[in-house]
Amino acid sequence: MADDVTSILEKMTLTSEEEEVIEILEEGRKEQIESYVFILIGKFLTCRPFNRRAAITTLKRAWGLEDGVQVLEVGTNLFQLKFQTEFAMDWVLKGGP
Repeated sequence: MADDVTSILEKMTLTSEEEEVIEILEEGRKEQIESYVFILIGKFLTCRPFNRRAAITTLKRAWGLEDGVQVLEVGTNLFQLKFQTEFAMDWVLKGGP
């Protein structure tokens, strides 16, 4: 199965719109990379409209991380969760929503 996934990924190509070059300068490079260490991507699995702010607030409270996670919407029902610590990220991964 892993070989199948590898084979599929090797055949993938980017469209011209997806070929955006992101330049990372040497100055501040380490800090920039380290700022993306504790990141998860989450998705709300629903087609129905919902209050995004209320859903995010509810998750933060359920996790006990009101101030320990930043949430950024990056697509339709798709969110980037940026944690301040590895412990907080693991807490969410192991405990779930």
